[in-house]
Amino acid sequence: MAAPAGHLRPGRYLAFFALILVALYALVFFTGSGKPTPKLGIDLQGGTRVTLTARNPDGGDPPRESLEQARSIIERRVNGIGVSGTEVVLDGSNVVITVPGEQGDQAKALGKTAKLGFRKVVTSQPVTPVPQPSAPPASGTPSSAPPTSSGAPGVSAPPSSPANGGGGAVGAPQQQPDENADEKTKREIEEARSLRQNPDLLSTDQAKQAAAAEKAFAALNCDPKVSDPLVGNDLTDKPLVACGDKNTMKYLLEPEFLPGTQISDASSAYDTQNSQWVVNLNFKSEGSQIWGDFTSKNTQKQAAFVLDTQVVSAPTIQSAILGGQTQITGRFSQTEAKDLADVLKYGSLPLSFESSDATTVSATLGLASLQAGLIAGGIGLLAVFIYCMFYYRLLGLLTILSLGLSFAIVYGVLVLLGRWIGYTLDLAGVAGLIIAIGITADSFVIYFERLKDEIREGRTFRSAVPRGWSRAQRTILAADAVSFLAAAVLYLLAVGDVKGFAFTLGMSTVLDLVVVYLVTHPLVAMISRSKSKFLSNPKNLGLGAVQQLGSERKAARPATGRPNVKEA
Repeated sequence: MAAPAGHLRPGRYLAFFALILVALYALVFFTGSGKPTPKLGIDLQGGTRVTLTARNPDGGDPPRESLEQARSIIERRVNGIGVSGTEVVLDGSNVVITVPGEQGDQAKALGKTAKLGFRKVVTSQPVTPVPQPSAPPASGTPSSAPPTSSGAPGVSAPPSSPANGGGGAVGAPQQQPDENADEKTKREIEEARSLRQNPDLLSTDQAKQAAAAEKAFAALNCDPKVSDPLVGNDLTDKPLVACGDKNTMKYLLEPEFLPGTQISDASSAYDTQNSQWVVNLNFKSEGSQIWGDFTSKNTQKQAAFVLDTQVVSAPTIQSAILGGQTQITGRFSQTEAKDLADVLKYGSLPLSFESSDATTVSATLGLASLQAGLIAGGIGLLAVFIYCMFYYRLLGLLTILSLGLSFAIVYGVLVLLGRWIGYTLDLAGVAGLIIAIGITADSFVIYFERLKDEIREGRTFRSAVPRGWSRAQRTILAADAVSFLAAAVLYLLAVGDVKGFAFTLGMSTVLDLVVVYLVTHPLVAMISRSKSKFLSNPKNLGLGAVQQLGSERKAARPATGRPNVKEA
């Protein structure tokens, strides 16, 4: 049997809900730097569409499998970096990234190859202001930079030492093509590749090695304004001549001994000892063993961290590093260190890309659709209000109040989700919110109709409230559980805009329970115990007809108790 109405303390429930609402909007207005409005998707606010064109190392069409893998990795980067509301789709040999708002630069950065490899440094030299053929370096002689200490155990990369090339461009330092880049033929590109990755660079024949090194150093132009056809396409089994230390150093490197795919995790951190931002790497078990063996055999020599043919850092190995943990240092800013850690963490792309097109997407069509949807939702909401006022009267006012409070709490949650997890509201999400209005109103109808059932049985309004709620809440919980389960399954299995629809539908369903339990039921209980004649009048509550029917049924029932027995 349900507890008496007096056992419920409506004031406490309403005060708790008011506290939730105040705390919610305190976070909305007094935290974060953005406006107190939800983030909007590209269909509502416009944005940028960036087309990334794949470049295959052999010049042919990129494999479909590699394109799909690249799309998947870019999508993971989107989720990891926090570029919200982004769509990543394949269009032939292109990957098309669509981002809302003013995040076009981030979209371009998502296409960085981030192909990391570890190579042993043979020698290095500074880049002169006007690149000219230089004398061949001493063959096979590592740089003689003095060892220094660093945040990474046994690894040093002093920014002031040009020999070890502590600096480097962050992420994937793609160089911009010049006006004549399109005129280069495939033969010229292959010739440049053969110069930079000539096996004679490490030949045992000193004359061959010196000649190859001279040509390679002369051919390599570290000017960022000049196109580099080898970015992202270096051959791991060949020696390499590469730029580093923000294009002020040239390096002669051995073939790759450890691929970046052996990295299990990457994160950025501030090294307080050396006052610089670093990227921390954790290797997988096999990578840890390879790295440990290399550092054990090559103490006081340099290991270059090569990202898309650019030397990010070339520290001197002070001692063996056996734990599988190390650092990349390179005069990074905080943003640069985070960007590099993100692209390394979420994987290297199997292909290199160049941004071939960037266009602005207008939100006109989306706003027109939103306007039509809001008009339809407003008409439907008005119809619900009229029906409730006509059918439930004062209880209908409670329905309108509850719907308004439900909207207030949903709006606040959407604003905070946009700030905290980058959630963006799109047309599909708006559709989910409009449908949730019906689910919320349905909860009130279930409760009020259960009250009528109790009153038809002859109970007073006051006694019908706890009994009606006890039975109605089971139905409400079951209905909302089914709705939430459907939204959860749809969210897990769907893709694209459908996820936004499922998310807002599920969220609104949960918040519906909060409003029904903390607002609607306590207010009905308060009215049932009110001493006001206006509030206690069943006709003003839309209960006059059922109250009369209940009284007639109660009067028609036989009297209970001991029956009268006539004497013989």
